[in-house]
Amino acid sequence: MKPTHLGRLICFAWLVAGSAAGLSQKMNASESSKSTNATELATYGGGCFWCVEAIFQRLDGVKSVASGYAGGKNENPTYEEVCSGHSGHAEVIQIEYDPKKISYQDLLDVFWQAHDPTTLNRQGADRGTQYRSIILYHDERQKQLAEAAKKAAAPQFRDPIVTEIVPLAKFYKAEKYHQNYFNNNPNAPYCQFVIRPKLDKLLKKLSKAKP
Repeated sequence: MKPTHLGRLICFAWLVAGSAAGLSQKMNASESSKSTNATELATYGGGCFWCVEAIFQRLDGVKSVASGYAGGKNENPTYEEVCSGHSGHAEVIQIEYDPKKISYQDLLDVFWQAHDPTTLNRQGADRGTQYRSIILYHDERQKQLAEAAKKAAAPQFRDPIVTEIVPLAKFYKAEKYHQNYFNNNPNAPYCQFVIRPKLDKLLKKLSKAKP
């Protein structure tokens, strides 16, 4: 594994130690691309999955969020393989949500604000195809909504949106120590200096946007 920057290296080393000590996962995570009768699924990638997982977990109507890999060809990829940039997979999250409380369109609105969709294969200091902006749709309806949302969001950005919109072939759930990462490890360096400021800023913005 070749970490993209020092902060993530420190965080990853700390995380492995915490995982060995038996940190428990506090929230349930979706493991497949199938939804239950009452919920639906959405799959997005917007840089480090630790960041976007923390954001979407805090939305009313979201039942669970799982960090994982998708968009590539390798079966059952490991974190090290994805970090190498050669697997073709992106770090993504799969969201299980209640459409009666939050719509797919609502999730897309947050998606554009949760990361920079104009930077190719990069989010902040994280660089590589595994950090690309990507929407993996589950059906034709999601595809149409995603494409329309991309066009509608374009005027909000100075540069062109480079987000991929592709069908989801298969979602591979990431290793256990990646799940619910921010909630389990709030004092880790990456959480303190990267995720927390980003999360606080976005939640404040979303709060002001509520009617």
